[in-house]
Amino acid sequence: MTTLGVVFRPQLPPERLPGVVRAAEESGLEELWLWEDCFFEGGVASMAAALGWTSRLRVGIGILPLPLRNVALTAMEVATLDRLFPGRTVFGFGHGAQEWMAQVGARPASPLTAMREHLVALNALLRGERVRTSGDYVRLDDVALDWPPPAPPRLYFGATRPRSLRLSGELAGGTIIDAAHNADAVRRARALIDEGRAAAGRTDPHPLVVYLQATTGPSAAARLRKELEIWGNEAVPDLGAAGDAESVAQAVHKLAGAGADSVILTHTADEPDIEGFVRFTAEEVRPLVR
Repeated sequence: MTTLGVVFRPQLPPERLPGVVRAAEESGLEELWLWEDCFFEGGVASMAAALGWTSRLRVGIGILPLPLRNVALTAMEVATLDRLFPGRTVFGFGHGAQEWMAQVGARPASPLTAMREHLVALNALLRGERVRTSGDYVRLDDVALDWPPPAPPRLYFGATRPRSLRLSGELAGGTIIDAAHNADAVRRARALIDEGRAAAGRTDPHPLVVYLQATTGPSAAARLRKELEIWGNEAVPDLGAAGDAESVAQAVHKLAGAGADSVILTHTADEPDIEGFVRFTAEEVRPLVR
């Protein structure tokens, strides 16, 4: 069954998060996702708060830019939240927007090499291993977590380009792709992920999370067009969903049919009622997706 969720965009101030989390918990939404876009809100702090305010809601971060943190600190944060809220966390990682990484002095010369080194070390630390490595971007000298998770969590990788998608299939436990992907693009992404998995000899499950730009209510179609133009995606056919619950559910079904295991609805920048959008997703769209 396709998992359904909603993004809380960091362009909203942090003080809006409690009301959105409450709406998600009360309405039965399966997952609430957060973005760590520079330079808005810290993803780990927001995740910890959202988990602490709720009792059953799963919270995902998609994505945390790995170059921003030392990999040992990342492992400590993941392990702590996984142990505090078992089964309720979804961690996604990525290169980060390169212009943002350059602003903070963390832009790698080779994003793929940096991501490979981070993912290999992070997975090993979360398995409870003692790690010694001296790479171009990750250097650890006899480092091990004192409180690793009881079982290593599945780590997701945010990817869009072919080499990144293959790398995700090779090393990550799942993949996140953004709202610029229609159903055809999702199929192509799944094929590239599978190429990476085959090259690595992997046969374990590899969930695919896909964002879907969606809006409802008055002027929904116009608001969707405006959002697609902001992101430069107005020329991509059959992208996004606008209208009633049936219209949004149909778009979810298309992505699921193309290989998405989870579809996470992304509200528009001008969404007037984000709490209402959360309830709309959980109470009106979810029954149609089942």
